Amino acid sequence: MIKLTKLNNSEFYLNPDLIKSMEETPDTIVVLINGDHIIVREKPEGIIEKIMAYRVRLLRLSRQQLDLGDAAAAVPEPPL
Repeated sequence: MIKLTKLNNSEFYLNPDLIKSMEETPDTIVVLINGDHIIVREKPEGIIEKIMAYRVRLLRLSRQQLDLGDAAAAVPEPPL
């Protein structure tokens, strides 16, 4: 999830996978895949940076999980 700010300064979290498009007119309008529109204070470029950082975090976490799984698989089980 990425944190965005509405025009009334209230912050909210949005799943970036729900974003269909963005347009700057001059406010930024985020259009979701369900057709909803949200007007936010952030510029489209800033939102794109947040999305990229979010996806990098997800990849790093998934990589850590894979590394932990590999390490656990390398430890022999004790005999019964």
